[in-house]
Amino acid sequence: MNDHRHQDGIHPFSAVMQMRTIETNGTSIHVRVGGHGPAVVLLHGFGTSGDMWGHLANALIEDHMIVVPDLRGSGLSSKSDGGYDKKNLAADVVGVLDALGVRTFELVTHDIGIMVGFAIAATHPERVDKILQEPAMWHFGFGGQDMERLVAGRERIYLDRFWNELSRNPKRFDEAKRQHYATLYAQPGAMRAGFAQFLSFSQDAADNKAFLAKGKLRMPVLALGGEATFGSMIGAVVRCVADNVEDVIIPDCGHWITEEQPAATTKLVVDFLHRAR
Repeated sequence: MNDHRHQDGIHPFSAVMQMRTIETNGTSIHVRVGGHGPAVVLLHGFGTSGDMWGHLANALIEDHMIVVPDLRGSGLSSKSDGGYDKKNLAADVVGVLDALGVRTFELVTHDIGIMVGFAIAATHPERVDKILQEPAMWHFGFGGQDMERLVAGRERIYLDRFWNELSRNPKRFDEAKRQHYATLYAQPGAMRAGFAQFLSFSQDAADNKAFLAKGKLRMPVLALGGEATFGSMIGAVVRCVADNVEDVIIPDCGHWITEEQPAATTKLVVDFLHRAR
C-alpha cells in the first residue's frame, strides 16, 4: 500500500484516550492511555514526541489498550537532570506500565524509541509479545552546555535540518507539525534532555553488549525502513539483536514514516499486530 495523502498538523487522538502523569523511577512521565484489549506501547524518538502516534493509535483503539508515553525529557514529561541512558528510559516505561497494571504488551518504536524498546525487551523478554521497529537516526555526541547555548532560541533551525534532510519530501513534515514540535523542544531543559539521549551512547553500548551476551531477542520483530533513507538497513541492524525479523521497505518515504506515509505505515503495523494472535 502506497498512500500519498498528507496529514496536515498533529493527528488528533481519539477522545477515548486520556492523559495522565505518572511518577516513576525518579521522574514524571506524561502518558496517553485508552482502549481495551492487548496492550500496545508506542515509543517516539528525537525530533517528535508521543504526539506522532495519533493516526496509528486511532486505528488500533477499537481492540487494543494503547499506551503512548513521552520519554523522559521529551514532550510534556519532566526534564530530569540525568538518567537518559536507554536502560534507564526503559525502566521509566516499565514503571508506567506497572502503574497502569499492564503485564504483557507489544512495542511499536521509532528512532531513539527503538533503543528504548530493545532495552525493555532485553530486560523483560517475558513481557514483550512483539516488536515493531521503525527507522533509527542518530546525531551522536553533539551536546553539552556550549551546544545548548548555540541552539537556545534557535531550536527550530536545528530541528529543521533533521526534518528536511531525512524526509523524502520535506513538505510532508508540514509547518503545523514543525511549529508544534519546535515549541515542545524550546521548553526549558528539553534540548539538554535531547542531547543527553545521544551523549549516553557509550553507556548504551556497554548495556547492549551485556544484553546480547544473554542471547538475541526471540519474539517476532517487524522492521520498517523508508525507501529514501534507511531502507533495508534497518532490517539488517535489527537482525544483529533479534532472531525472528521481518523487514519491509516503505516506498516514497524517508525517516519520518508516520508523517510521510501515515496510511501505509498504519496498515503495516495493524496487519503485523493482528497476525498470528
